[in-house]
Formats: sequence, structure tokens, C-alpha cells
Amino acid sequence: MEYKTITEWDELIWKKTEGIYQQAFPKEGRKSRTNIRRMFERKMCHLHLAIDNNEVIAMALTAMDEQALVLIIDYIAIREDLRSKGHGKLLINYIKEWAETTKSRGIIVEVEAESNPENTNRIRFWQAYGFRLTEYVHQYIWVPEPYQAMYLNMDKANGLPEGGEKLFQYINQYHKKAYNK
Repeated sequence: MEYKTITEWDELIWKKTEGIYQQAFPKEGRKSRTNIRRMFERKMCHLHLAIDNNEVIAMALTAMDEQALVLIIDYIAIREDLRSKGHGKLLINYIKEWAETTKSRGIIVEVEAESNPENTNRIRFWQAYGFRLTEYVHQYIWVPEPYQAMYLNMDKANGLPEGGEKLFQYINQYHKKAYNK
């Protein structure tokens, strides 16, 4: 298994990754190829890959808030036929190690807040890797479902704020930049 982080748009790598991305996220819940390419051109995202036998089996799209030193996991997906086999854990561990090299204070991910078995399992997944769920529920104006922030402190002396409202300020700044044409 090989792990790598891509910081510049690479059409060939995206073609190998796009199927996993599209399989995991419905069209209305994902950024377009054009939008992601623009994010790379603006140097605002990273593509983390798990590669087995020269085949991409997992991906994560992240963004670093350079001022706040916060890494935001925007998307993470494992190829459908390989889920529940430990690849998510390995990719998250890789991202955590990578975040340490960037001097990140912590990592943030947003999860759907509606109470249902799928969302509960997703929250438990992140909690198993040390992420903490905030109580604050954020309602976007462009999607119907509410979200909560989860975070993992990387810097014990200068960790992330525990309040979800502040964490969503970081997330919202990222989304605003990502969708700005």
C-alpha cells in the first residue's frame, strides 16, 4: 500500500480517483471537477490517496487554513468494494501524520447531524480515531440537512476551540473560497 498527497492538479490522477469520489457522494453533495481543479489552481486543497497495485482505492480532499493552522477534511471515500476492511483507518492515520508535518493545530470534519443509523455510524467512525463531536448544529442555506463539526487536536498546547460555532467559521471560510469564481 502506498500513500501520497497531491498538491497540484493532475488530470490522470483525478481520472483514477473520480470514480471513487462520485460513487461515495451524490451529485448534489459533491463539488464539480471544474471546482476542484480551480481549488488546486488556487493552491487551496490537497488530494490524499491510498494506492494498491497502482490503483487508487481511497481518497480524501482536504484544505489547510494557513492562518488558523487548521486542516479541514472536505471529502473522504473508500472504494465501495473495499469498505470496512481498515482502509479508512489507514488513510486517516496517514492524513494525521501528514497534518503533523504541516504544523496543523488540528483537523476538522463536518458530519450530518440528523439522527439516523447511517449518521450515527459515521460519527462513531470518526470518534474511533479520536475526533470529538461538538454540540452546535449548523444549518447551511444551500443544503437541507444540518451538520455538526468534529475535531481532533494535534497541538496540545494550542488546540482547536471546542465550540462548533468557531469551527464552522473555519469551514465556512473554506467553502466560500472554494466556490468563489
